[in-house]
Amino acid sequence: MSISWHSQQELIVSNLQRHGCALCRCSDDDPALFGEKVKLEEHKFSVHYFCLLSSSGVYQRGEENEGVFGFLVDDIKQEVRRAARMTCYGCKKKGACVGCNVSSCRRVVHFPCGRKLMFITQYNEIFPSYCQDHSPTQSLCVDSDFSLPQSCSICLDSIEPVLSYSVLKCPSCHASWFHRDCVQHQAHSAGLFFFRCTLCNNKENFQQEMVRMGIYIPERDASWELEANAYSELLEVYNHCDSVTCLCNEGRTYSKKGWFEVIRCCLCGSRGTHRKCSGLKLNTTDWACIDCINATDASLVASPQSGQKRSLLSKRHLTPMTSSLGCKRPCTRVRPESSEELLWSLLPHSCPVSAQVEVHRNEALLAGLDLVRRTDFDPTHSLSVRFKDELPSSHCAGDASRKYFLNLLMQQIQNSVVFEGPSGSKNLALDSLALREDLYFDIGSLLALCLVHGGPPISFFSHGLYQCLFNYPANCPLSLNHMTPETHFTQKVHRIAAAKTLDELKEAMKASWEFLELAGCNRPVTSLDEREALVEDLVSFTMITRMQLPLQRLREGLHTLGVFDQVQLFPSVFFGVFCDAREAMTAEMLGRLFTINFSEQQETRNLETPIVSFWRHLLLECEVGRSSISLQDVLRFVTGADELPAVGLRPPPTISFLHHVKPEEQMENAVEWWDDGLFPQSKPATNHLLLPVTSTYKSFKSSMEQAISHHELLCARRAAKLLAGCSERPGSEPGPLSLRVSLLTGSQPVYFTS
Repeated sequence: MSISWHSQQELIVSNLQRHGCALCRCSDDDPALFGEKVKLEEHKFSVHYFCLLSSSGVYQRGEENEGVFGFLVDDIKQEVRRAARMTCYGCKKKGACVGCNVSSCRRVVHFPCGRKLMFITQYNEIFPSYCQDHSPTQSLCVDSDFSLPQSCSICLDSIEPVLSYSVLKCPSCHASWFHRDCVQHQAHSAGLFFFRCTLCNNKENFQQEMVRMGIYIPERDASWELEANAYSELLEVYNHCDSVTCLCNEGRTYSKKGWFEVIRCCLCGSRGTHRKCSGLKLNTTDWACIDCINATDASLVASPQSGQKRSLLSKRHLTPMTSSLGCKRPCTRVRPESSEELLWSLLPHSCPVSAQVEVHRNEALLAGLDLVRRTDFDPTHSLSVRFKDELPSSHCAGDASRKYFLNLLMQQIQNSVVFEGPSGSKNLALDSLALREDLYFDIGSLLALCLVHGGPPISFFSHGLYQCLFNYPANCPLSLNHMTPETHFTQKVHRIAAAKTLDELKEAMKASWEFLELAGCNRPVTSLDEREALVEDLVSFTMITRMQLPLQRLREGLHTLGVFDQVQLFPSVFFGVFCDAREAMTAEMLGRLFTINFSEQQETRNLETPIVSFWRHLLLECEVGRSSISLQDVLRFVTGADELPAVGLRPPPTISFLHHVKPEEQMENAVEWWDDGLFPQSKPATNHLLLPVTSTYKSFKSSMEQAISHHELLCARRAAKLLAGCSERPGSEPGPLSLRVSLLTGSQPVYFTS
């Protein structure tokens, strides 16, 4: 007996529970891959949540608590009937309900078949699905020297670092790659609030990219947060007496306020004792177990006998541990406070060996190159600098001499031929002789050496050069504004970018055909819309492709002392160190640098207290221009440095006071006499300043201005004398470690022997 078509459809619906999902006919029950499988017992069928979301003919017309998450039962049955007429592109069976969202594409599949055929469903808005030919893809946009990962960042199994349907990557860090199934399971477990990149911890961009690539992120809390009593053990506290002899009759677990209250270790919290059992006083609340006392400084905790409460924030001096890894880059905080912290952590501070450097003032760069090219060069060694020519007195001391050398070195590096462009915004220049001498690597080593050993911040890199070196800001294409102004290539690109019509564009390209041919951009253009892409390609060629070798060698030089690694980890923190983005010095900034050391005698201390107010007021007047000296003059007088070093001032600057010794016979009725002849003194080697103790601000300001102005005048005169006395020494050929001054500074050829 024949059965009508409608009866056949009803029979299919009635038997769906036996076959599995009503739409895909699959009995698999993996919520991460297929969504939750909902069984409707009274209607005798089941359905996968993802099958409903991706189906082309059913929509959520109900509330969330109606039907299946808003899909009405009648609509689901109607979609089952519609899909029964559709043949799956993959398995060739009836029941396909997921169609490609591109209107011209006729491919329809079951949801599980779609996964096998690399269909991508985007779980947003209308939940569109795309076949393999029309699905979105990812692009690999990283530096040429970027090393691709060899394992999935989630499961840690081996992975082929080739972007495909089954292999995805993070859009932010480019270092995190993973299998599609792994990231889908992670998203299902972490939920909307905890789903992020496993390496860079980016959340917003990562989630947007994963949704675009077909990853479903449930709008709920993480699965581990939803477990009942998941963190109940964290509410339990250790309550056991661990003393050798417990005096409590009620047992070691007994705790009651008083002598037999269990006090936990204030450091680890995993050991305890009754007060009575360890001989503590009744009001003692801080106690440390013997394991913690042996592992830390005893000054952190109170001894059992003293009962005196001591701060856990007190300064510690832990005994350094000898390790074979001592010469390697130390670990740093995940969230550093400043670049000074990171740079200071890179230099071992217990190295007794020093590298001797002898230098003429106008040959600081040559001396630096000679240093880094020595066969026994070790960047961790401290620098001992001796100038062969006369220097200002403030620069004669050992540490001040080193600071002065590093300042001169940074100035001469900026003016060397490996850089080009306006002052404060330099790009790398391509120089064949510098490449032959491997000068780019040496300059990178010297820059790293300057930063870590107390030299000034670099501050002259252009934003484009910083982006080429460290990819910050990440994945932002370079623009015409990043190119060095007034160069031959820049003028050609400017002319192409300024074309207003297609004819002007073709004319500009014709005039620059050699440049376009060299850049691989000599292609026919058919519209003015192609101008932007052409300009972007030319900028990329000029600043990156053409400069690949200099950039690579400069990076390798910056690896000295681990500087490059730290900057790559925290590019935003170091941006102000390399580029001219540091804030101007203020009175408040300079005042915060100094620690004030008062005298112990109360009578003397009373005389010193007003001087602190005088000092701060003088700094404010220096800042606003109401003084004959500047804040930079004050800094130079105290430290010998023209600006704050990149690593910070070491040792930290201090202030003490200079008192006038008054004869006994003039002790009475003498107020103003001791203001005369008292001037500030500085010790640049230790960053120490002695302020004169005077009775009035007028006297204090006058003595400070006279002393610092006289110091600046002496420095200027000796510098002028030094420059006037500098004589060239022609006639000597450069040795194996010598370079022409013209190579370094672009001046007339003058030869120096190494």
